[in-house]
Amino acid sequence: MSPFGRKNRRSGQQQAAAAQPGAVRLSLSRTARRAGMFCLLLILALLVNLTRVQVVQAKKYNDHAANQRATIARYSQPRGDIIVAGKPVTGSKTTGNSLYRYRRSYTDGPLYAAVTGFSSQTYGNTLLEGVEDDYLSGSASSLSTRPLLDAISRSQVPGGDVYTTIDAKAQQAALNGLGSKRGAVAAVEPSTGRILALASTPSYDPDGITGTGSAVTQQWSTLAADPAQPMLNRALRQTYPPGSTFKVVTMSAGLANNVVSGVDVATDSPNPYTAKDTSTAITNESAGDACLNATLEYALQVSCNTVFAKLGVDVGEANMVRMAQAYGFNQSSQTVPVGVVRSNFDTGLTGQAYLALSSIGQYDTAATPLQMAEVAAVVADNGTLMKPMLVSRITRDDGTTVQTFGPQTFSQPISSTVAAEIQQAMVKVVTDGTGGNAAIPGAVVGGKTGTAQHGIGNTGTPYAWFISYAKPSASAPSPVAVAVVIEDGNANRADVSGGGLAAPIAKAVMQAVLNG
Repeated sequence: MSPFGRKNRRSGQQQAAAAQPGAVRLSLSRTARRAGMFCLLLILALLVNLTRVQVVQAKKYNDHAANQRATIARYSQPRGDIIVAGKPVTGSKTTGNSLYRYRRSYTDGPLYAAVTGFSSQTYGNTLLEGVEDDYLSGSASSLSTRPLLDAISRSQVPGGDVYTTIDAKAQQAALNGLGSKRGAVAAVEPSTGRILALASTPSYDPDGITGTGSAVTQQWSTLAADPAQPMLNRALRQTYPPGSTFKVVTMSAGLANNVVSGVDVATDSPNPYTAKDTSTAITNESAGDACLNATLEYALQVSCNTVFAKLGVDVGEANMVRMAQAYGFNQSSQTVPVGVVRSNFDTGLTGQAYLALSSIGQYDTAATPLQMAEVAAVVADNGTLMKPMLVSRITRDDGTTVQTFGPQTFSQPISSTVAAEIQQAMVKVVTDGTGGNAAIPGAVVGGKTGTAQHGIGNTGTPYAWFISYAKPSASAPSPVAVAVVIEDGNANRADVSGGGLAAPIAKAVMQAVLNG
C-alpha cells in the first residue's frame, strides 16, 4: 500500500474519533468510576480495620503486656491523693525517669498502710490504692468535665482525691497501742458504719516499694520474706477464732428467740456442761461453780463457757446461723470498698458438741477484727447494723465532688429492747468484770474480753480479744465501737488476758474519739 493510502486511513480514523467525542468521554468516565469505587473500597476496608483495632480489640491491645502506653501515661502526672481528716496522707514525687516521671509517696506510711495499701510502679496497687485506682490515676470517665473533647483529643485528666472516714487521732491511738505487738484494731461509728480506725501490726512503709530499681525489689523481698507478714492487713484480711467475744452474738440469739427471758434471769446451766453427743465436757477457766445456773449478765461478766455453750445448743443451729449472719458473718463478697475476707459461722454442723463450741467462738467460728467491731456496734446502736464504709466522697483535683457515699443499713439483728439488755451486761463487764482496763472516767463503756485458743490440742498461744463501745452518757448515742486482737497474747489462758492486753488499746482508741 502506498504511503498515501496509509495516511488517508489514519486521517480517516482520526476524523471518525473526532466525530465521536461522547464515546471517548464515556470510556474515560467508566475508568474513573472504577478507580473511585476501588478507592472507596480501600477506605471502607481501612475504616473497618480501624474500628476493629480501636473499638473491638481495644481492650486486648490496651491490656497486652507489651503495651506500655497506659503505664507511661499513668506515671506521667501526679496521682490523686488519699485524704484523712482533710489532709492528704499520700503524695507524688518526680523520679527523673523519662518514662515514669512520677511515683507515689506517703507522708506517714506505716500509720496508714492498712488503709491506703500501696501503689507501686513495679508491684501494682492494693487496698484503697487499688480499688480507687481509676479515680486516683485520672482514668475514670466521671472525672472529666468535657468527656467528649477529652475522648477525641485523648487529653489526660488529673487524678481525683479519695476522702476516707478515718479519724486521725483514733488511728494514731490504735497504732501506738499495738506498738510492737502483732495484732489489729478496727473501730467504727455505730450509727453510720463509718470506719474510724484500721491498724495492723507489724506495719510497713509503702514508700519504699513505689518505684523501680534494685532498692525497690530488695525492699519488697525483705517484706515478703518476713515471717511476721507486715504487708498482711490483719484488720480486714485475717480471721481469728473470736473466743468469748462471740458470746455477745450467742446472748443476742438467746434473748431474741426467748430461750432466756432476760439478762437477770437464772439460766438452766450445769457446770461443767457436756453436750448429748460427746463425752468431752466444756468447763470454765476461772469462774468455776459461780457459773452454775448463772444469769446471762453474770455469765458475760465473768465469761462462763458453760452457760453460753448450752445456750447456743438450746437456741438451735438454724437460729444461731440466722443471728450470726444478721451480724455480718458468712458474707462472701463484703467490700468497704476494699474487699474484706469472709467471717465464718458454720452451717450444717454435725451435732450439738460442735454447735456448743461454735457458740463460744471456738471450733470453726472465725472473724476479722472489723467483723467483731460490727458486733459491738450493733449493741451500741440499739440493734441496727450499718454497712461499714471507708470512703466518704471522691472529688476532682479542683475539689468538686464526683461521688458521695452515705450510711446504709445492713440488717436489724436484734430489737432495741434486746440491745438495751446486752448493753447492761456489757457495761457490767467493764465495771465489775474482766474488762476493767477499758473503763473511761465520765463515760459509759461496754465491753467483752476474749481469749481464743487454737492449734492442735489448743497448744497455740491464745489470741487476746476485746470488743467494746463508749458513749459520753447513758442516754447519748455511741460515737465509737472497737475490736482489738493481739496474736501474741502470752498471758494465761483465762479470759482476763483479753482484758489485760487488748482492753487498754481499745480504751485509748475510744478516748481519742470521745475527746475529738
